[in-house]
Amino acid sequence: MALFETTRSQFGGPSLPGRLSASFSAFVSAFQAWNDSRVTRSALSQLTDRELDDIGLHRGSIDEVAHRLSR
Repeated sequence: MALFETTRSQFGGPSLPGRLSASFSAFVSAFQAWNDSRVTRSALSQLTDRELDDIGLHRGSIDEVAHRLSR
């Protein structure tokens, strides 16, 4: 079954509901990425230096790893 939109905005761009939906989706995605980074940072911070060394990390790289993994 095919579905297509027959209404067009007078300016040729996306409709207001479409733009709001896209903005909300972008906000939700950004929030999820931030939360994933926060959870990862918290979990890694609770590890001992020896445990971090076992997985090839050190305390100074926790922020970088959390940021990289949340993308």
